[in-house]
Amino acid sequence: MKILMVTSETVPFAKTGGLADAVSALAITLKKQGHDVRIVMPRYYKIDRSKLQPIDAPLAVAAGTVETWVKVYQSTLPKSEVPVYFIDHEQAYGRDGIYGTKTETDFHDNPYRSAILCHGAFQLCRLLGWYPDIMHAHDWFCALVPVLLKHVCRNGYFAHTASVFTIHNLGYQGWYPKDSYPALGLDWNLYYGAGFERNGSINLLQAAISCADMITTVSPTYAGEMQTPEGGFGLDGLLRVRTDVVRGVLNGCDLNTWNPKTDKLLPANYDSHNLKNKAICKEALQKKMGLPVNPNVPVIGIITRLADQKGIAEVFAPNYGSIYNICSTMNVQFAILGSGERWCEDEINALQSKLPNLRAYIGYDESLSHLIEAGSDFFLMPSKYEPCGLNQMYSMLYGTLPIVRRTGGLADTVEQYNEFSGDGTGFLFDNLTPGAIYDTVGWATFAYYNKKADIKKMQIRGMEKDFSWDLSVNNYLYVYSEALMRGCGVDTNSWR
Repeated sequence: MKILMVTSETVPFAKTGGLADAVSALAITLKKQGHDVRIVMPRYYKIDRSKLQPIDAPLAVAAGTVETWVKVYQSTLPKSEVPVYFIDHEQAYGRDGIYGTKTETDFHDNPYRSAILCHGAFQLCRLLGWYPDIMHAHDWFCALVPVLLKHVCRNGYFAHTASVFTIHNLGYQGWYPKDSYPALGLDWNLYYGAGFERNGSINLLQAAISCADMITTVSPTYAGEMQTPEGGFGLDGLLRVRTDVVRGVLNGCDLNTWNPKTDKLLPANYDSHNLKNKAICKEALQKKMGLPVNPNVPVIGIITRLADQKGIAEVFAPNYGSIYNICSTMNVQFAILGSGERWCEDEINALQSKLPNLRAYIGYDESLSHLIEAGSDFFLMPSKYEPCGLNQMYSMLYGTLPIVRRTGGLADTVEQYNEFSGDGTGFLFDNLTPGAIYDTVGWATFAYYNKKADIKKMQIRGMEKDFSWDLSVNNYLYVYSEALMRGCGVDTNSWR
């Protein structure tokens, strides 16, 4: 099967979150199974042209009100043969930031930047003489792909191409004023006809949901949650209308990167058969973070974007969040890595000055993230909603027990601790309140001090879970087959 991934992010070239990891890992696993998979994305300012191979012929792209010319570069994903094509357009992508910066959090011309990529994806196929069976577009920035395929391009060479659109986070939809519509390079009859119109504005994600042959999201539970008023961000009604084409496919993990047995970023390696070296990682983490070195005190790790979605108010908000009470009344330590909302960064820094058992690094550090996963005993992840989540899976693979809210991918991956049988892989709660977080951390801490056999049993159970991409890829192949049958009437039974 020939598959083109259209994305705004791919590791190692550009990343703001789990989308970048998911796209590259999915593409690599599909390639290993024998499929012809390729990726197209923007060439952002920080992607060095000198390290890319130019494709000589320029592309004419019909974004905006006049035809635009772009340059194309090529590379491959590291340690794979997956081609990555970069659409180069200085006006659109020659700046810091992928979607925005701290001073302009959402670039005003994002509709135009999105259109350059999506129109460019079709033109790239024409340039290469390579026409995919599936165009797999990811999140709102690539939402024009299913629109263009359904209403403009599904003829000639694209007559047997189907679209799959993956929602990685429904909270980001691409809302822009109506006067931005001409930047999309589409006829005005599609403003209503393709489903862009929303309260007098344009909503890119809504149009993609309206037009895609198949819609996926990144966990089965989230697929249901986003069809409810509580989790649908205003699009639940449309998703319920299209529920017959909505599928939840759980993301996998990159086990070449996240594996405590082979992880080169750790001071010592270990596996489920011998956990002794996890204590070495814990000591290294305590020293690195400036926490008192004590092997008998549980360390709770947090690695997060400091954003409302992640439940940061219930943990950190002054005179409201639970963490001050936890640190003051429980014999625990916290190791925190994250950045985001300024108030939260400031509050965490203030907490560090008051609490000797809480230390944080504001920013992001890849090596430290691995050390927190390996050196912690528990990992706190109290998300308001979590489409998939990766850190809870990394935690289990590293023998670190998640403390999570029962939502989205967290509910699909973490098994609740059963204090009677000792089974489970973590601790879950339902209501996102400071009290619920406090009580669940207290429950986990009690088990750490009083149920050591259960803790070890849970660690081993988590480390032996299969979070590889193989199962996810097999589920995607069924989605691809269904997209081809629904969109083009192509029978792909022989391809499976």
